[in-house]
Amino acid sequence: MAGGSKTAVYCAIGANSIVAVAKFGAFAFTGSGAMLSEGIHSVADVGNQCLLALGLARSHRPADDSRPYGYDQERFVWALISAVGIFFLGCGVTVYHGIHSLMAGHEMQETSIALWVLAFSFVIEGASLGVAVHALRGEARSQGLTLMAYARSGKDPTGTAILLEDGAAVFGVMLAALCICLGIWTGQPWWDGVGSILIGLLLGWVAIWLINKNREALVGRGVSTETRSKVIKVLESDPVVDEVADIKATMVGKKAFRFKAEIEFNGSEITRRWLQSQDIDSLAKRAAEPGEFENVMTEMGDAIVDALGDEIDRIEQKIQAAVPAAQHVDIEAD
Repeated sequence: MAGGSKTAVYCAIGANSIVAVAKFGAFAFTGSGAMLSEGIHSVADVGNQCLLALGLARSHRPADDSRPYGYDQERFVWALISAVGIFFLGCGVTVYHGIHSLMAGHEMQETSIALWVLAFSFVIEGASLGVAVHALRGEARSQGLTLMAYARSGKDPTGTAILLEDGAAVFGVMLAALCICLGIWTGQPWWDGVGSILIGLLLGWVAIWLINKNREALVGRGVSTETRSKVIKVLESDPVVDEVADIKATMVGKKAFRFKAEIEFNGSEITRRWLQSQDIDSLAKRAAEPGEFENVMTEMGDAIVDALGDEIDRIEQKIQAAVPAAQHVDIEAD
């Protein structure tokens, strides 16, 4: 993950920690269910963002014998755990408390404190959202995508989770403020419970969206049609390649992908290239000698196999030069 996105994670942790204290303080004075829901929301965000930061740190470990393709996909594991936490702690507890508030009909007190705290929270969480938008927009531009297209792609679970959580936090503050104001205006305390339920449902939507994106990444998703076509074009334009078959291209991280294909090679072209580096007249004279023909053909067979291996290495390097994200290329002779 780029440094900007990393900054967004730690900025969100700091912002939500400050806001959580303020919201629980307001709940202590007002008894507002919406304020308690917002406090739970912020605490859930802090915990989930700490999990995202942990996944980010662990995903940067270098590849080793136990994980030859690296640890980049570990970010998806921690992002999935974070999303499940949002669903159960954020959505579940908040909706339960909202229903309880509706049934109990609790009257709010000191509503002005709640509104001041919500205004403060809006500023802090809005600033955190601005950092996340700026960071992900830079990532999106580097890949030629809009911010929304980049978020929908699911390539960056940590950054997308921060963006959605910060966006939900800002929208949740607005919902809480609206419902508290409606409760004051109408004199109906049940608006507070409605606000709590709406905030919970908002968190549930965010959680389900993130769970689905991380599930897709962990199960394994293919590369874009454009990227796949670039690699195939490199293969089909090479003179030693006759046909490309059994193509498989799978993401193994945020940007990197593994490409595997079976190639029907042009044996005549490979042989011609090998012969260009040989003294053909000397080979022909030696093959004409009694008992040497078989030896010459055997040595030539070994040399052609070595030449095929060199061609495979060359093509793999050619693909990685044309498409740097193809960090793992496996070419097999058909």
